[in-house]
Amino acid sequence: MKLERALMAWAGASALALGVASLAQATDKGDGAPPAVNQGAVASTQERPVVDLRTWPTPVIDLSKLPASEQNRMIQWGQAIFTHTSEYLGPELNDRSKRFAGTNMACASCHRVAATLPFAAPLIGTYSVYPQFQPRFGRMVSLENRINLCFTHSLAGREIPDDSKEMKALVAYVEYLSRGVPKGAKIIGEKEMVVEEPKRAANLVRGEEVYKNQCLACHGADGRGLRVGTAGDTKGYTFPPLWGPDATSESASMFRILSTFQYVYVNMPFGQASWDRPALSKDDAYDVAGFVVSHPRQPREGDVGKDFSNPYDKPEDFPWGPYVDAFSEAQHKYGPFDPIRAEDAAARAKLKKEKEARGG
Repeated sequence: MKLERALMAWAGASALALGVASLAQATDKGDGAPPAVNQGAVASTQERPVVDLRTWPTPVIDLSKLPASEQNRMIQWGQAIFTHTSEYLGPELNDRSKRFAGTNMACASCHRVAATLPFAAPLIGTYSVYPQFQPRFGRMVSLENRINLCFTHSLAGREIPDDSKEMKALVAYVEYLSRGVPKGAKIIGEKEMVVEEPKRAANLVRGEEVYKNQCLACHGADGRGLRVGTAGDTKGYTFPPLWGPDATSESASMFRILSTFQYVYVNMPFGQASWDRPALSKDDAYDVAGFVVSHPRQPREGDVGKDFSNPYDKPEDFPWGPYVDAFSEAQHKYGPFDPIRAEDAAARAKLKKEKEARGG
């Protein structure tokens, strides 16, 4: 009953937010079979196929019509965990052994429309591209590793055992979303849209004004979001917190200004923006991103503090040193970034030449 209620509640909320048009784009008939490949969405390169999620057939996200089977039940449960994470793995559960998330946010708080919306952290094709190299860890990682990165970093929690029912359900849902995507494909739209930021440091005073005008109505004056019910009921959020003790941790990608800027530019305000019709100017998105990441969240602790232990792998907006350049943590956090990119590129080129000279 809990699973059915969760799916019904989520389906209703999705329909309200998206309308009939989004569902009309779905091409899978809900029978569990892979979607027909849209040849216009797949291109070939000499290295690997390219899948463009802007034209790729959207997987059906109403899973109630999937034929009865153990695998389809796991897919449905995986979606329920994904869209109502706090009810299954959240910090308010009575069963402490199930408290894998350290916040009452859901995976779907960032991975919009059940992880099917281009440039909103979709997971279509994700199953097809793992294992892959993860610069944050400096090694190859499995899909289970990557899911746990979200739980330990974004959700400020702990790792889910690979052999647990919950992990298997989440993997099953990602596999469902990825059906039809060629193995090892390059996926356009899987992350934030690459948008060139303003060539300056973020203006936090201006960002605060943008927040008041564009974000406050949903996320609150204190940035704490809007809960479905009340604290302690495990129901999570209608609109997630952007900072504070129940938001993503300081180890999350969304604590970095460029990731936040690129996400906000094509996704916010909610219901107004899309990847092909941004609602905010680049300046507004950049400044409000700076304002948001200027606020404290759950701190980096334990192993998450070792991210990007190789400084040559650090993104330019990673706000903690040491760095291979001479710029301050403040500039790495708020910009401008072109001087950082230039110096980092020079340092990497120097390192490469040194390795080649040593025969490495």
